[in-house]
Amino acid sequence: MKKLGLVFGLATLTLAGCEAYEGGATASGGDFIKKLPQGVLDIASPTQDLTAVRIDSATGCYVYRHQGPVETTYLPLRTKNGSPICTRKEA
Repeated sequence: MKKLGLVFGLATLTLAGCEAYEGGATASGGDFIKKLPQGVLDIASPTQDLTAVRIDSATGCYVYRHQGPVETTYLPLRTKNGSPICTRKEA
């Protein structure tokens, strides 16, 4: 009976590994901002990909898609001096 429980437990863990993982900024690939505000364009560092930017719902800050050699991640959009660019909180 213990072997049967172990088999079902391992099968569950194995199948759970097949689930799509959406961590970090949590969004699908199609919800990017089509036209960034001019103020954001003026202060954003030019080394970032400004074609794939969105607002992280957890922090309210802009994030951009960084496609590295191994994985694609979302990084905070930063100004030329390194500060994150965030939206104003509503009162």
